[in-house]
Amino acid sequence: MIERFEDPGLSQYSYAVACEGAGEMAIVDPRRDVDAYLAFSAARELRITHVLETHIHADFASGARELAWRTGAELCLSACDAGELYEVQFPHRELRDGDEIAIGRVRIRALHTPGHTPEHLAYLVFDGARSASVPMLMLSGDFLFVGSLGRPDLLGEEAKLGLARRLYTSVRERLAGLPDGLEIAPGHGAGSMCGAGMSGRAVSTLGFERIANPYLRADLSEQAFVDAILGNVPPFPDYYRRMKALNSQGPPLLGGLPALEALPPDRFRLLADQGHIVIDLRDQLSFGAGHIPASFGIGAGGSVSTWASWVVPYGQPLLLVAPGRDDAEAAVRSLVRVGLDDVRGCLAGGFESWIRAGYPLAQTAQVAPGALAQRLAHDGHIHVVDVRTAGEWTEGHIAGARHVMGGELPKRVDELRGLSGTIALVCRGGYRSTVAASVLERAGIANTVNVTGGMRAWTHAGLPVSQE
Repeated sequence: MIERFEDPGLSQYSYAVACEGAGEMAIVDPRRDVDAYLAFSAARELRITHVLETHIHADFASGARELAWRTGAELCLSACDAGELYEVQFPHRELRDGDEIAIGRVRIRALHTPGHTPEHLAYLVFDGARSASVPMLMLSGDFLFVGSLGRPDLLGEEAKLGLARRLYTSVRERLAGLPDGLEIAPGHGAGSMCGAGMSGRAVSTLGFERIANPYLRADLSEQAFVDAILGNVPPFPDYYRRMKALNSQGPPLLGGLPALEALPPDRFRLLADQGHIVIDLRDQLSFGAGHIPASFGIGAGGSVSTWASWVVPYGQPLLLVAPGRDDAEAAVRSLVRVGLDDVRGCLAGGFESWIRAGYPLAQTAQVAPGALAQRLAHDGHIHVVDVRTAGEWTEGHIAGARHVMGGELPKRVDELRGLSGTIALVCRGGYRSTVAASVLERAGIANTVNVTGGMRAWTHAGLPVSQE
């Protein structure tokens, strides 16, 4: 039995590999909040005997150490990290190329597939009830995605060329001889920054990837491969380096999700004034109408992990403002997945309690697309900053706009600080531009407006877009 667990916010997949007859199960690449695996194993009366990882992750805080500690399972990690920039520093069983783990009649064989990282392992899964010699599935981690491969630039500029060449060798040599019918179960889907051009499908077969994946073309020379894979990497999130270091050292053991204390407004204000960082989980219009000064506007839902990891400073205590208790608790789960563990509490009574207490408010002005178009036509002192991805920008943007991908804004604020007049922030629908507005406000740039409804509303109004 194979079961996929998905974290939509990080587009991350983890897997359970079980032999129900033996009552045993392995978990591969678990996320930090491990209760989903514990509940799954309990519901099916399966014992988690092994916890495996494909590599030292950069985009999320690993739950492997946590899950092994909670269950007593054997923790199995790559031995190929020895002497590398990032080495695992906590006890575990080392797996080398060809090593196998038995889960009843199921065998899991390690396959060293360097390139995305030096230590990367994929896992071939053999179902002994069907074929002892032909694998049925590859848990490919961040080596092979549906439609793409893992980016080889995670260790920096000096290492990326060598890793790209190793990735080419892994594709040519490690996949050779494997059957076309082999099912591919990757570590990420579309939306992850661990590779470019991933398909929205969660699974594929090796035969289809050999036909459709541009990096698996048989006629691709090493140099053409290297040029293609390095010429198409997504933006590099700064927090990736922190996650690599955290996962190599071993994330602190949680023993469950942190408790979430409801803090009365006076206590909440005192902590905020002492430097605790406030994350406001309300929507664009609610945040714009009024929020706690210097708070981050990161709306509740599946994107909290991504945007908090991009813009929220690490190592500082956090406070939450939420539409409801469920939103706050879901945000805690999202935050620990990217190593933001120190959540001290949420505002009791929601933002209304802050208002009733008469405490200071900040506002982010909103501008409708039609009104923005009129101002652009007659006012030379308004500057549009588009915070969408490069792909979205290329498909069409407001003429004369400046492109700064939202996740890169914290390190590029000085580019905007000198702009005279008003900065109009726009994304697809308003979520990311709200994050961006809060980042600029915290940096002391107050001359911002948020485009209500983003580019969806702009195009719906029939306003022109440019592709230049």
